[in-house]
Amino acid sequence: LAEVRREDFVPAAFHDVAFADAAIPLGHGQHMLAPKVEGRILQALELKPDDTVLEVGTGSGYFAACLGALARSVKSIEIHPGLAASARANLARNDVHNVTVDVADAFACSDAARYDAVVLTGSLPVYDARFEQWLAVGGRLFVVVGEGPVMEARRVTLSGPGELLIESLFETVIDPLIHATEPPKFVF
Repeated sequence: LAEVRREDFVPAAFHDVAFADAAIPLGHGQHMLAPKVEGRILQALELKPDDTVLEVGTGSGYFAACLGALARSVKSIEIHPGLAASARANLARNDVHNVTVDVADAFACSDAARYDAVVLTGSLPVYDARFEQWLAVGGRLFVVVGEGPVMEARRVTLSGPGELLIESLFETVIDPLIHATEPPKFVF
Protein backbone atom coordinates (compact mmCIF):
# COMPACT_ATOMS: atom_id res chain seq x y z
CA LEU A 1 0.00 0.00 0.00
CA ALA A 2 2.89 2.35 0.69
CA GLU A 3 4.31 1.91 -2.82
CA VAL A 4 1.19 3.04 -4.69
CA ARG A 5 -0.06 6.62 -4.35
CA ARG A 6 -3.73 6.12 -3.48
CA GLU A 7 -4.39 9.84 -3.90
CA ASP A 8 -3.58 9.43 -7.64
CA PHE A 9 -6.48 6.99 -8.02
CA VAL A 10 -9.33 8.73 -6.17
CA PRO A 11 -11.68 11.24 -7.79
CA ALA A 12 -10.31 14.80 -7.46
CA ALA A 13 -12.99 15.81 -4.92
CA PHE A 14 -11.69 13.12 -2.53
CA HIS A 15 -7.97 13.73 -2.93
CA ASP A 16 -7.57 15.04 0.63
CA VAL A 17 -9.33 12.04 2.18
CA ALA A 18 -7.77 9.32 0.01
CA PHE A 19 -6.67 7.30 3.05
CA ALA A 20 -9.78 7.87 5.16
CA ASP A 21 -11.45 4.70 6.34
CA ALA A 22 -14.58 5.47 4.36
CA ALA A 23 -16.21 4.41 1.12
CA ILE A 24 -15.00 6.75 -1.62
CA PRO A 25 -17.56 6.90 -4.45
CA LEU A 26 -16.35 6.23 -7.99
CA GLY A 27 -19.60 6.65 -9.89
CA HIS A 28 -21.95 3.97 -11.25
CA GLY A 29 -22.87 3.16 -7.63
CA GLN A 30 -19.35 1.81 -7.00
CA HIS A 31 -16.94 2.60 -4.16
CA MET A 32 -13.25 2.04 -3.46
CA LEU A 33 -12.49 -0.49 -0.77
CA ALA A 34 -11.38 0.97 2.55
CA PRO A 35 -7.57 0.94 2.95
CA LYS A 36 -7.76 -1.41 5.96
CA VAL A 37 -9.72 -3.95 3.90
CA GLU A 38 -7.25 -3.65 1.00
CA GLY A 39 -4.36 -4.30 3.39
CA ARG A 40 -6.04 -7.36 4.86
CA ILE A 41 -6.77 -8.76 1.39
CA LEU A 42 -3.14 -8.30 0.34
CA GLN A 43 -2.00 -10.12 3.49
CA ALA A 44 -4.49 -12.95 2.94
CA LEU A 45 -3.42 -13.55 -0.67
CA GLU A 46 0.26 -14.03 0.30
CA LEU A 47 1.36 -12.94 -3.19
CA LYS A 48 4.74 -13.92 -4.56
CA PRO A 49 6.72 -12.04 -7.25
CA ASP A 50 6.00 -14.68 -9.92
CA ASP A 51 2.23 -14.93 -9.24
CA THR A 52 -0.44 -14.15 -11.80
CA VAL A 53 -3.59 -12.51 -10.46
CA LEU A 54 -7.16 -12.04 -11.64
CA GLU A 55 -9.05 -9.14 -10.06
CA VAL A 56 -12.82 -8.88 -10.47
CA GLY A 57 -13.91 -5.25 -10.12
CA THR A 58 -11.22 -2.79 -11.18
CA GLY A 59 -12.85 0.40 -9.91
CA SER A 60 -10.24 3.18 -10.00
CA GLY A 61 -7.34 0.77 -10.63
CA TYR A 62 -5.73 1.45 -7.25
CA PHE A 63 -6.05 -2.06 -5.85
CA ALA A 64 -4.95 -3.55 -9.19
CA ALA A 65 -1.81 -1.39 -8.93
CA CYS A 66 -1.22 -2.69 -5.38
CA LEU A 67 -1.60 -6.28 -6.61
CA GLY A 68 0.76 -5.48 -9.48
CA ALA A 69 3.40 -4.19 -7.05
CA LEU A 70 3.49 -7.65 -5.45
CA ALA A 71 2.86 -10.02 -8.39
CA ARG A 72 4.22 -10.64 -11.89
CA SER A 73 1.00 -9.75 -13.69
CA VAL A 74 -2.60 -8.77 -13.01
CA LYS A 75 -5.62 -9.08 -15.25
CA SER A 76 -8.46 -6.94 -13.94
CA ILE A 77 -12.01 -7.01 -15.24
CA GLU A 78 -14.52 -4.19 -14.82
CA ILE A 79 -18.17 -4.22 -15.89
CA HIS A 80 -18.42 -0.42 -16.40
CA PRO A 81 -16.54 0.81 -19.51
CA GLY A 82 -16.13 4.30 -18.02
CA LEU A 83 -14.48 2.97 -14.86
CA ALA A 84 -12.26 0.67 -16.94
CA ALA A 85 -11.09 3.60 -19.09
CA SER A 86 -10.42 5.74 -16.02
CA ALA A 87 -8.51 2.89 -14.35
CA ARG A 88 -6.36 2.39 -17.45
CA ALA A 89 -5.52 6.11 -17.44
CA ASN A 90 -4.70 6.04 -13.70
CA LEU A 91 -2.45 3.01 -14.14
CA ALA A 92 -0.64 4.55 -17.13
CA ARG A 93 -0.16 7.86 -15.30
CA ASN A 94 1.45 5.92 -12.42
CA ASP A 95 3.72 3.81 -14.69
CA VAL A 96 2.01 0.52 -13.80
CA HIS A 97 2.72 -1.73 -16.77
CA ASN A 98 1.98 -5.24 -15.50
CA VAL A 99 -1.79 -4.69 -15.10
CA THR A 100 -4.32 -5.06 -17.91
CA VAL A 101 -7.94 -3.92 -17.62
CA ASP A 102 -10.69 -5.56 -19.65
CA VAL A 103 -14.37 -4.63 -19.81
CA ALA A 104 -16.31 -7.77 -18.88
CA ASP A 105 -18.99 -9.18 -16.62
CA ALA A 106 -17.36 -11.81 -14.38
CA PHE A 107 -20.57 -13.84 -14.42
CA ALA A 108 -20.44 -14.14 -18.22
CA CYS A 109 -16.65 -14.57 -18.58
CA SER A 110 -15.28 -17.75 -20.12
CA ASP A 111 -11.58 -17.16 -19.43
CA ALA A 112 -9.75 -20.51 -19.63
CA ALA A 113 -6.65 -19.21 -17.83
CA ARG A 114 -5.65 -20.31 -14.33
CA TYR A 115 -4.33 -17.83 -11.76
CA ASP A 116 -2.27 -18.01 -8.59
CA ALA A 117 -4.69 -15.58 -6.97
CA VAL A 118 -8.22 -14.43 -7.74
CA VAL A 119 -9.69 -11.52 -5.80
CA LEU A 120 -13.28 -10.30 -5.88
CA THR A 121 -13.51 -6.66 -4.84
CA GLY A 122 -17.28 -6.93 -4.52
CA SER A 123 -19.17 -9.31 -2.27
CA LEU A 124 -21.29 -12.33 -3.12
CA PRO A 125 -24.57 -12.42 -1.17
CA VAL A 126 -24.53 -16.19 -1.88
CA TYR A 127 -21.23 -18.02 -2.44
CA ASP A 128 -20.68 -18.88 -6.11
CA ALA A 129 -18.18 -21.66 -6.85
CA ARG A 130 -17.66 -20.53 -10.48
CA PHE A 131 -14.68 -18.39 -9.41
CA GLU A 132 -12.81 -21.51 -8.23
CA GLN A 133 -12.43 -22.57 -11.90
CA TRP A 134 -9.82 -19.85 -12.39
CA LEU A 135 -7.50 -21.14 -9.66
CA ALA A 136 -4.24 -22.91 -10.46
CA VAL A 137 -3.22 -25.62 -8.00
CA GLY A 138 -2.05 -23.74 -4.92
CA GLY A 139 -4.12 -20.73 -6.01
CA ARG A 140 -5.96 -18.53 -3.52
CA LEU A 141 -9.39 -16.96 -3.98
CA PHE A 142 -10.36 -13.99 -1.81
CA VAL A 143 -14.11 -13.50 -1.52
CA VAL A 144 -16.53 -11.73 0.83
CA VAL A 145 -19.78 -13.65 1.31
CA GLY A 146 -23.13 -12.67 2.81
CA GLU A 147 -25.27 -9.61 3.31
CA GLY A 148 -24.90 -6.66 5.68
CA PRO A 149 -24.65 -5.79 8.42
CA VAL A 150 -21.94 -8.49 8.65
CA MET A 151 -20.24 -10.40 5.84
CA GLU A 152 -17.52 -13.03 6.01
CA ALA A 153 -14.18 -12.61 4.22
CA ARG A 154 -12.84 -15.98 3.09
CA ARG A 155 -9.73 -17.39 1.48
CA VAL A 156 -10.38 -20.48 -0.66
CA THR A 157 -7.22 -22.39 -1.60
CA LEU A 158 -7.09 -25.05 -4.29
CA SER A 159 -4.62 -27.36 -2.54
CA GLY A 160 -4.89 -30.11 -5.16
CA PRO A 161 -7.22 -31.21 -7.96
CA GLY A 162 -10.70 -31.00 -6.45
CA GLU A 163 -9.30 -30.24 -2.97
CA LEU A 164 -10.36 -26.92 -1.46
CA LEU A 165 -9.36 -25.39 1.84
CA ILE A 166 -11.84 -22.72 2.97
CA GLU A 167 -10.74 -20.32 5.71
CA SER A 168 -12.80 -17.64 7.43
CA LEU A 169 -10.60 -14.54 7.78
CA PHE A 170 -12.55 -11.59 9.18
CA GLU A 171 -15.88 -9.79 9.10
CA THR A 172 -16.51 -6.78 6.89
CA VAL A 173 -19.12 -5.18 4.63
CA ILE A 174 -18.51 -4.29 0.97
CA ASP A 175 -20.74 -3.59 -2.03
CA PRO A 176 -21.97 -6.69 -3.89
CA LEU A 177 -20.76 -7.56 -7.37
CA ILE A 178 -23.21 -6.60 -10.08
CA HIS A 179 -25.20 -9.68 -11.21
CA ALA A 180 -24.29 -11.68 -8.08
CA THR A 181 -26.99 -14.15 -7.03
CA GLU A 182 -29.26 -12.82 -4.30
CA PRO A 183 -30.55 -15.15 -1.58
CA PRO A 184 -34.27 -15.95 -1.64
CA LYS A 185 -36.29 -13.30 0.19
CA PHE A 186 -38.68 -14.27 2.96
CA VAL A 187 -42.31 -13.77 1.96
CA PHE A 188 -45.37 -14.06 4.24
